[in-house]
Amino acid sequence: VSQVANLTLVNSACDMVSTAYASAKESHPYIRSVCDAAEKGVRSVTEATASCVQPVLTTLEPHVTAASDYASKGLDKLGEKLPLLQKPVEQIITDTKELVSSRVADAKDAVSS
Repeated sequence: VSQVANLTLVNSACDMVSTAYASAKESHPYIRSVCDAAEKGVRSVTEATASCVQPVLTTLEPHVTAASDYASKGLDKLGEKLPLLQKPVEQIITDTKELVSSRVADAKDAVSS
């Protein structure tokens, strides 16, 4: 999970969502009260389940470790094949706009000729 969270694309997307969430909470009092209640509920559920889940996690630790190692190797290969994962969302949007504009300009040129 930490390896996925550290991918530039994922990290920048999370930052964008977090900023939008904070802005919405700040701008709209009704949204703030709903979000605060939801956050409190999530914290309560997390705290309640943590103690119940811990014995299961301890038992499954060797399997989780093996799965984590396998997933880590897969993510490394995915990162090599998709360099897009190492770019922030803003860069991907800019690159996509430029590519679309270029293709549209090429199509316009082809039609006009």
